[in-house]
Amino acid sequence: MPDFDIDFCQDNRDRVIEYVKEKYGRAAVSQIATFGTLGAKAVVRDAGRVLDMPYLFCDGLSKLIPHNPADPWSLDRALAEEPAFKERYENEEEARALIDLAKPLEGLTRNVGMHAGGVLIAPGKLTDFCPLYCQPGQQSSAVSQYDKDDVEAVGLVKFDFLGLRNLTILELAVRYVREFNPGRADLDLMTLPLDDGGSYKLLSDGNTTAVFQLESRGMKELLKKLKPSNFEDIIAVLALYRPGPLGSGMVDDFVNRKHGRARAEYFDDALEPVLKSTYGVIVYQEQVMLISQIIGGYTLGGADMLRRAMGKKKPEEMAKHRELFQDGAAAKGYDKQLAVTLFDLMEKFAEYGFNKSHTAAYALIAYHTAWLKYHHPAEFMAATLSSDMDDTDKVQIFWADTLANGVKVLPPDVNESQYRFSPVHDEHMVAGRPPRTIRYGLGAVKGTGQGAVEEILRERGNGRFTDLFDFCRRVDRHQVNRRTIEALIRAGAFDALQPNRAALLATLGSAIEAAEQTARAASQVSLFGDNDVAESLNQELATVPPWDMREQLMQEKTALGYYFGGHLFDFYKEEARRIAPTPLARLQPSRDPQWLTGILADVRVQMTRRGKMVFAVLDDGSSQLEISVFNELYEMHRARLRVDQLIILQGKVSNDEYSGGMRIVADSIYDLQLARESRLRALRITLNGNADAKRLRELLNPYRAEPENGIPGTPVEVAYTSDSARCVVRLSDDWRVRVPDVLIDQLTQWAGAPGVQLEY
Repeated sequence: MPDFDIDFCQDNRDRVIEYVKEKYGRAAVSQIATFGTLGAKAVVRDAGRVLDMPYLFCDGLSKLIPHNPADPWSLDRALAEEPAFKERYENEEEARALIDLAKPLEGLTRNVGMHAGGVLIAPGKLTDFCPLYCQPGQQSSAVSQYDKDDVEAVGLVKFDFLGLRNLTILELAVRYVREFNPGRADLDLMTLPLDDGGSYKLLSDGNTTAVFQLESRGMKELLKKLKPSNFEDIIAVLALYRPGPLGSGMVDDFVNRKHGRARAEYFDDALEPVLKSTYGVIVYQEQVMLISQIIGGYTLGGADMLRRAMGKKKPEEMAKHRELFQDGAAAKGYDKQLAVTLFDLMEKFAEYGFNKSHTAAYALIAYHTAWLKYHHPAEFMAATLSSDMDDTDKVQIFWADTLANGVKVLPPDVNESQYRFSPVHDEHMVAGRPPRTIRYGLGAVKGTGQGAVEEILRERGNGRFTDLFDFCRRVDRHQVNRRTIEALIRAGAFDALQPNRAALLATLGSAIEAAEQTARAASQVSLFGDNDVAESLNQELATVPPWDMREQLMQEKTALGYYFGGHLFDFYKEEARRIAPTPLARLQPSRDPQWLTGILADVRVQMTRRGKMVFAVLDDGSSQLEISVFNELYEMHRARLRVDQLIILQGKVSNDEYSGGMRIVADSIYDLQLARESRLRALRITLNGNADAKRLRELLNPYRAEPENGIPGTPVEVAYTSDSARCVVRLSDDWRVRVPDVLIDQLTQWAGAPGVQLEY
């Protein structure tokens, strides 16, 4: 039997399953069992647990195995391709013993679960057709003990009620549009015309992050080449963007014919209506079937049999159909050579052919998401961000795209934010125009949770929070615990009440204690009628200096998963740009080595034909580029090559013919201090006439260079100014110094910021 795949809004899928149970009878409907197996990561953890090995040891070993659901890793593959995992296996006796014991267990069935979307509908009681299984204590939700393949094998019909996230996004986006745009209160996506110029411009520009099925980099490049101008083009691009058509040259033919660089060939006037929408290229299975009907005289049923035969590539069946097609064409008066040519073409394209009715339905969702992104970007992106709040990598991508589309994103706020991301009524908003601002959702702060946020929103309904003490006193601490409040402080959700996040974190303990004392006092009756404990408690903020920009961004990343309030590179930018002046976005290939700088966004080790290689992603806020580092250089600088660290490097930048981008190979690597000391001409300290030479000696002395240990040091210059004269004196080589940040900070405190200059 065929199976039925149907997509529903993710949030309402359970309603459909409940409807089916009511409609066909609970005894005839069940979901389908899945059997979880021990994958490479899980088998290491489970085997280690049974052997009573420390959790952190097993977890650390498991984390070295890459995770890719589309291409699962085995233990053998990890040992062959993952250097760090292999290194531990070879060098640690405990690791080798654990992995050797885990290998035979890999792939065994571990547990029984329930398929997320698979629903079985039987013609009578399910127990007449298959055994059922229910978890202890859940007798009401039995599932078939047969998995999806067994269900089909015994002749039962399987329905896949799939939850499609994009349908949920569309529903929420439409709700936002109706709420924030009085003129769109009756918006219905199904009534939109399919010829909106703005939507096709967005697609042609490749501005398709968050647009259904059109988000990948390759798809964006194809859209820029194709420049879709009608709905048929969207249907076609979804069918064409697959390995077969891309590799066969079909896509290039399609693009060239659309833009008039090649002539569309229809083979016969009778086929023009069938092939016109795809410029003479056979793209869809339906086109194969129609050609076989029009030219070969096939019936509808026969045409479907031909489609199946071509898909399965059975030579004996194809030989029969070739004869049938040619005989049918001759009977209808068509030239034999035309029949041979057409059949050869159909046979070639059938293996790439896509079902048009399927891709048309997806194209409609793609068009609706593109329309919303172009006309209502704030509402659409708020809905998109809300749909992936638990995945900080995706939130960061969508957030960056939101800013790129001219929509402002305000930080989380305990007095303003909702659980989800939401558009806001900007005070400068033009009447009748869509909003251009989004408020960050509290649910996207790591460590909060829906229950905690709902409690905050419930209590906020009784009045806005006035400070941290008021917040801790009013919310239910069983729902909103200390960890949640710390995450909100780090994310900046209390900034409108008190911008010093360091002081808020330092005060949190006393604020919670004061709230608990107030709660205890409220439950007791004073003999003297004096229950105003809150007045007597210390409710002052701790005296703590604010975090510097780097610390604030690092704390923000802990809470949100990325740097929201700025870029970490900005903290180093002034000095780093004096060493490597070219932003990554403006980098060009050159024969000469170039200086580059940025924050490490990712570091991964990979085995290649040339041995172990490290690929590091460098990010300076203008762009992200991948740097190749050979193993010898990596081993020398392993401690410096860590995520979120600033590095400065010299490397060769060349064109990469394979990817079409640039290839960068590192020759030398520095942290800021190493680069500073290798490139710095002098450390200049400006002193006035009342300078204290003894104090200068005390500050410099701990950092004097050690030439015997390979640290030549940086010359020190003193710019001396008095009422009658000024001069610059270079101290002797005995007073060359190392220049760490701590020395610069100490000199700055003594001589003032303008008095300390790094001369490059």
